[in-house]
Amino acid sequence: MMTDIFATRVNPDRPSALSGLFINDTDPSAVSFAAGSPNESLFPVAAMKRAFSDAIDDKGPHLFQYQSVAGNDSLRAKLAARIGKWGNVHTTAANILLTVGGQQAIDLVAKAVLNPGDDIVVETPAYVGALAAFDIYEPNYHAVGLEPDGLDLNALEDTLKRHPGIKLLYTVPDFHNPTGITMSVTKREALVNLANKYDFIIIEDSPYRDLDYVASPLPAIKSFDTQGRVVFISSMSKILMPELRTGWLVADGELFDAIFKMRQAADLEACGVIHAAIDAYMTHNDLDAHVTVLKDHYKRQCAAMITGLEDYFPDEVTFTRPTGGFFDWVTLPEGIDAGKLLLSDIQPHAHINYVPATNFYPYRDVHNGMRLCFSGLTPAVIDDGMHRLGDAVKSALHDVEALK
Repeated sequence: MMTDIFATRVNPDRPSALSGLFINDTDPSAVSFAAGSPNESLFPVAAMKRAFSDAIDDKGPHLFQYQSVAGNDSLRAKLAARIGKWGNVHTTAANILLTVGGQQAIDLVAKAVLNPGDDIVVETPAYVGALAAFDIYEPNYHAVGLEPDGLDLNALEDTLKRHPGIKLLYTVPDFHNPTGITMSVTKREALVNLANKYDFIIIEDSPYRDLDYVASPLPAIKSFDTQGRVVFISSMSKILMPELRTGWLVADGELFDAIFKMRQAADLEACGVIHAAIDAYMTHNDLDAHVTVLKDHYKRQCAAMITGLEDYFPDEVTFTRPTGGFFDWVTLPEGIDAGKLLLSDIQPHAHINYVPATNFYPYRDVHNGMRLCFSGLTPAVIDDGMHRLGDAVKSALHDVEALK
């Protein structure tokens, strides 16, 4: 068997956390709350088309030559200024690395830090793409739950005391994927203090921080970093276009050097043509004004989903109330398997799709929840989909009660 040759990290018996997330339902009435995709009707296509032309006109043939491993200098300077303004992180272009989306940034940090069997902490539920990246490096996971204001720090410290070798903690503090929860400022600072005390690295993955519907973004966890322990990661995917495939990270000192070394080995550099175009876009357009347009749209879509949860779902179901980002998290009563329910009833009969809870847990051991994404749908479609989904959930709960 060829599998005898593969590295253990391939593990054909354990599928990627990203596999099988989305069901292709061809029914014309189908509504998908599954994919965390931005609303493509809001993409600044005309402005980006001009930006590519401006970049080519400015640089000429040299634009298509090998460029910098770290990425476009001017764009990195703009991103340093942006995270200084909106995140209170005072850094420079020298500490910023452009990556192929935020996903590559997560992978590079994991590659730089983790050996097989190393202990890491993930908040649960956790972003499925991060779990897929970490799985490759064969860590020993420790799950810490979320509270309404973010990571449960008491449970975290208990875990750190029991497992003093923990090397890495992963968190999405702003409009968390998948729950929509935002970590409080108090907890952000306290988390850094714990990292200093117990000697671990924090990955702060924050692609949604710009999309706060009610206020300015909170200070980044990185803003409290005093020992170079925090890697801040963000992306242009949610505020410009996903297929630009441009993420970026901020790190310091030896940690930055280690990540940079992994980047050199992985692909030498990301696409300089795209970086130059984004730089030109940010030079000639007001990115913050564009983000304001996005927030106005997504705020209405989020409100439609919350209204649908309030109006159509049974009282036994609980859900989060995000004030930004793309997602809401629904918790069903214990004993209800959202994945089995999706495949047996909701998708084939109601033609609604979502991502079941099991995908967001490192040991795939929690089943009574679902992630719902509202960003790519109109309020009318959201209302229709939530009505059908709510009716299906009510029916499932009724069936469970009838069997008791």
